[in-house]
Amino acid sequence: MARPSNTNAASAARGQTRGQLSTEQLKAIDSSVGAQVRLRRILLGLSQEAVSKVIGLTFQQLQKYEHGTNRISASRLYQLAMILHVPVSYFFETVDVEGGAEAAQEAYEAAAEADEVPSDLMKKRKTVELVRAFYAIDDDKQRNAALNLLKTLAKAK
Repeated sequence: MARPSNTNAASAARGQTRGQLSTEQLKAIDSSVGAQVRLRRILLGLSQEAVSKVIGLTFQQLQKYEHGTNRISASRLYQLAMILHVPVSYFFETVDVEGGAEAAQEAYEAAAEADEVPSDLMKKRKTVELVRAFYAIDDDKQRNAALNLLKTLAKAK
């Protein structure tokens, strides 16, 4: 969730007035919001083409939003929230502007290293498809069997 600075001293220490963000911080927010759009779209099984068609964009424009190359306007973000069935706040859940992009990336990578998982794992389509397929299995015994199979395969390398 976005965590704006709570003290004027912290802002002053960074050479910023309250509410002012550096170019680096703005880019980090754009990338984080775009990644959330992409993740939700994939979780719902929607293609870039399908989503972009509904909101009247080319899929390339949606792709630029998802990569954080282009900033998403408030009205467009609201449209995306409606299409993807989430509140607008969902897109900001991974935003951390307190330390800027570097601090957020370092924290993310440190957490990933602790679990020995690639830092971009949930951004990969196959990961999302695997999770979706796994939870589509209704029977708990079958789901556990599938998990045990995957663990066995991973150990076999």
